[in-house]
Amino acid sequence: MTSAISLAPTLPLAPGVDIPLLGLGTWPMNDDEAAVAVAEALRIGYRHVDTAENYANERGVGEGLRRSGLAREEVFITTKFNRQWHSVEGARQACEASLARLGVDYIDLLLVHWPNPDQDRFVEAFEGLVKLREAGQVRAIGTSNFKPAHLQRLFDLGLLPQLNQIQLDPYHRRDDLLAIHHQRGIATGAWRPLGCGNAMLADPLITRIAEAHGRTPAQVVLRWIVQQGIVATPKSANPVRLAENLDIFGFSLSEAEMARLDTLDRPDPTMLDADSFGH
Repeated sequence: MTSAISLAPTLPLAPGVDIPLLGLGTWPMNDDEAAVAVAEALRIGYRHVDTAENYANERGVGEGLRRSGLAREEVFITTKFNRQWHSVEGARQACEASLARLGVDYIDLLLVHWPNPDQDRFVEAFEGLVKLREAGQVRAIGTSNFKPAHLQRLFDLGLLPQLNQIQLDPYHRRDDLLAIHHQRGIATGAWRPLGCGNAMLADPLITRIAEAHGRTPAQVVLRWIVQQGIVATPKSANPVRLAENLDIFGFSLSEAEMARLDTLDRPDPTMLDADSFGH
């Protein structure tokens, strides 16, 4: 790990809105844990924090921002709202509640957390996001865990998320969604980018590439993600790992290494299905 850590590069998300490619994920931290982790992350160079109503730590994220001493405009905040707010008016109420918990005047990126197609109101929820963007309460809007059919419902009405945040890592490549995102100009966000547990980080292919670069397996995986122009928000409260996760912009993977990592995709019957899971 290098001793000097610079700010993460950014990706254009909307006119005048740039999202850092590497951010801090905060699930499943509580408020106290989030306040400490966010303050430390911002101290060492993070400028993007990802939270959600369902994480129940937005107050802690806001406290961490205040402890950092950074100006509000220096930090990109992403948050998400739950199924009970899936209506135009509900999206407004959800936004105002998140603003109050965070203690800020605007949200940089607000997402519909899960489509919850069983109640069939995610289109209305997204229409509510459009109004919030027009009102200036949010700078950019998007979706989380939307599958191709869910996105198509929005496209059919001329609606376009600026980012769709999905589970994505070398074991879960999500090529169908990435193709749609690329075609439509939708940015991709990766949640749980380091996989579930330690199995993926112990994969022999990943560890060999890590050894070749003098990096950790986690750094190789995160580099694979951001090198594709995908936003990654790994969670950590460990100061050493926080620094390591951010320190991925001083090396590159070769085309051959990227291609080898692309071969790791595999079926996962335990993966959460947005047609049946949501909150």
